[in-house]
Amino acid sequence: MDLTEEQVLAMAPDESSRKAGKELAKPAKWVSTGFSEAALWGECQGSGSKPYQTQVDTGAMAFRCSCPSRKFPCKHGVGLLLYYAREKASFIQQEQPAWVTDWISKRTEKAEKKAQQATDAKPVDEAAQNKRQEARHRKVSDGLDELLRWIKDLVRNGLIGVPDKGADMCENMARRMVDAQASGLAAILREMAEISYYSDGWQTIFMDQLLRLYLAAKAYLHQDRLEPALQQDIRTLIGYSQSQEELKTQNGITDTWLVLGKQSTEDDRLITERYWLYGLTTRRPALVLQFTIRHQPQVQLMPAPGSCIRAELVYYPSAAPMRALIKTQQAAPADHQFHGYDGWAGVLTAQTQVSSQLPLYNDQVYTIAALTPVQRDGQWWLRDEQQQEMQLRPDFRGLWKLLALSGGEPLPMAVIGRETHYEPIGVWYQQAYKVL
Repeated sequence: MDLTEEQVLAMAPDESSRKAGKELAKPAKWVSTGFSEAALWGECQGSGSKPYQTQVDTGAMAFRCSCPSRKFPCKHGVGLLLYYAREKASFIQQEQPAWVTDWISKRTEKAEKKAQQATDAKPVDEAAQNKRQEARHRKVSDGLDELLRWIKDLVRNGLIGVPDKGADMCENMARRMVDAQASGLAAILREMAEISYYSDGWQTIFMDQLLRLYLAAKAYLHQDRLEPALQQDIRTLIGYSQSQEELKTQNGITDTWLVLGKQSTEDDRLITERYWLYGLTTRRPALVLQFTIRHQPQVQLMPAPGSCIRAELVYYPSAAPMRALIKTQQAAPADHQFHGYDGWAGVLTAQTQVSSQLPLYNDQVYTIAALTPVQRDGQWWLRDEQQQEMQLRPDFRGLWKLLALSGGEPLPMAVIGRETHYEPIGVWYQQAYKVL
């Protein structure tokens, strides 16, 4: 592993774990440490007589600790990795102790058993499966008919009354979409419920989301007229899932991928982590999603932002593929060479291409050379060398770190967004990639 302190801290589940982990990243806190090709481990002296046994599966970046914490990684896991990142020479490669070997063996056996179960799975009852699919299609179609009536009533009555009933109105329809098994549209409606209806420009945000709902509903009800890849995009937007096991049987794209950044959201204890990757040879971006339940063990962690992995990625079927799953992976040496667009003109051309294939596209990731943060009219913008500007998202939290690294000078950046608003997630600074 070649981890930086910044990358380790990005893995911590919260600020308290980061703070506690920093305190534990000292030689005096560890009774013993070691590493092998498969694992990193250490015994941390706590308040009790017996040290906590902390271990990391370095292949999958999974954690285990004998402490009672329900966080993954716990403060001991964060502290061990920080200690390793700071003082690699203090760790000696050696034979794994029994408690590490047992854990690694159980993980391997579990993975093999899961693979065997997939191989030995009973043949699919196609008749029963078709019957279930037809029943769901009817439920979704009935729900979308009601959604379209709701949208038309809103347009007929005008938007003037929306601020008074916006949140409740959207939440009620979101529940109806959940009943109709259209959870993807329910998520859009709940985003609409959170709009600040007394801020300037709310009408544009509201109408943009309303249009997405309308187009998705209409497209689903007439999906037989669409290309197969676009049909899959619409079904995904509605809330249909795709089998990862089936995707893993397909050939993927093998490359060295730089992990550009991570975004996390939480909804009713379900944590969604979005990892943005960039293929250094193929020059292709990718989005990998990881879902975990708050306070539940994480089966696998993606490498920290700023790391590189040698991996085979399989893209989900789409008219404009972006989301992917990792079929196989292994650690790779850091490679922070910049590749990307010269300015915003290249980004707009790429977005035009994507929107022509997938009108309801979501955020995309772009790497752009020489962007400078500038302030104008009370707003922050990103200006390229051709003096073209795009606005920073108002809720961007890394502004001061970006300004500190930039110092008013242009830097190559990785940004996420679409149309007119973007959020930087990292910059290339002094021949290294820095996560914001």
